[in-house]
Amino acid sequence: MKKIVLASGSPRRREILKNLGLDFEVLVSDADESKIDKKTVSPPLYVQELALLKAVSVAEKLKNKNALIISADTIVCLDGQILGKPKDDEDAAAMLSMLSGKCHSVFSGICVMDAKTLKSVCAKEETKVYFKELTPEKIKDYVKTGEPSDKAGAYAVQGIGALFTEKVDGDFFNVIGLPVKKLFDILEKEFEFDIFKELK
Repeated sequence: MKKIVLASGSPRRREILKNLGLDFEVLVSDADESKIDKKTVSPPLYVQELALLKAVSVAEKLKNKNALIISADTIVCLDGQILGKPKDDEDAAAMLSMLSGKCHSVFSGICVMDAKTLKSVCAKEETKVYFKELTPEKIKDYVKTGEPSDKAGAYAVQGIGALFTEKVDGDFFNVIGLPVKKLFDILEKEFEFDIFKELK
């Protein structure tokens, strides 16, 4: 039986896999993400390349162990502009002002890699998120909570940021950071991994 290794330090991704009842280990990638230039590739390709980069980094650490590596990267994209994690509170407020009253896309790239054979399958998922109009006061109050500080696009749809979202069109888990349906389609179809046989 192959081990599942999550190549991410994200507590949100860990929680998603844990809630699915999977037994897995966490091995955080130390890949140099600056190798992928987001200015020269489209957002959907950018997240897939980052996910592959992370998987390769962890595969090198595992040294041919019998394991399946799951890696992912998630970005918020508004009118073609990628919004990463805010640098500070001012940056977070600026991002939220940009998102106010608009629809934006959340792209996740995922990669599943067999650590022994190095077979890898990457995919992307897009979810549309519609924000209501936000007043400067509401933005300021939200930033004060600290929730936006380590989130792409400066909000958490599963947290207080849910109060700002009018509608989510697509995979909700994708917005949190891991497109569950797409991931398990890949595991089942490409790696013959049946989640129901692996439940703890």
